[in-house]
Amino acid sequence: MRSSKNILNIFLTGYMVLFFLYLFTPLMFMTAAAFNSSSFPTFVPWQGATLSWFETLFKDRILWGSVLNSVIIGAGVIALAVPTGLAGAMLLTSRGIRGRGFLYALMVSPILTPGVILGISTLIFWDNIGVPGGIFLTIIGQTAYISSFCMLMFMARLQRFDRTLEEAAMDLGATHKQVFRKITLPFLRPAIYSAVLIAFLQSFENYNTTLFVIGAETTMTIRIASMVRLGITPEINALAVLFILFTILAAVLYEARRRDEARRAEAAKEAEERESDTVQNLRLDMQTD
Repeated sequence: MRSSKNILNIFLTGYMVLFFLYLFTPLMFMTAAAFNSSSFPTFVPWQGATLSWFETLFKDRILWGSVLNSVIIGAGVIALAVPTGLAGAMLLTSRGIRGRGFLYALMVSPILTPGVILGISTLIFWDNIGVPGGIFLTIIGQTAYISSFCMLMFMARLQRFDRTLEEAAMDLGATHKQVFRKITLPFLRPAIYSAVLIAFLQSFENYNTTLFVIGAETTMTIRIASMVRLGITPEINALAVLFILFTILAAVLYEARRRDEARRAEAAKEAEERESDTVQNLRLDMQTD
């Protein structure tokens, strides 16, 4: 008779298998459709293997231009949203700030506002002062709410920060700029990397806000949406396969770098321990002599 622990392990194993099947099965079918010669993105019926859809993708200058626009907008959003979110987080986590609850609700409110409202309001405001829709306005519109995500990530990190380190540095004569550069910024480095990644991904896949502020330009999501309305082809599947391969490659490179840094840190630690043991042995020998 099986124990309760064995039953729980079987249940968890089955759940994880079903979960990953649910997660990756659509991706596998989508990938297979990119190599099917059918003019419609489908895996069944299989009409023969082909690479023609990748050739069609590489010749689609409009689509690649929209991808480039998405990358440019993402870089612009990072340049604005990350510093803005960091400033907001440091303000809300600083001591002696009044109206903290009101300021927090005000700064988080863009996340709760529908993207359509953000896009329309951004377009109306900037159009009244003579700024037309385009890449610049898209960066401004997306930054309005993506900076709130960055702020929340920085706040979560700053809540574990020991403020006495800053006070000790200033007591020793350091300026506020030096304290921020030498103490606060290194502590926030993991959150900065995460905020940069989240800001780029949020910008890259945004549709609702971008639709109203992009003007005559186009982004990848806008272009794909228009292609879906006109009749989708496996060219989109080929683009998705390239993104999947790029994501896997980036993850492998990151993991390899992380393991290499861990090995170096372990080697440095072992070398330090050996050096400490050597020094201690020399001291013992000198005391014995």
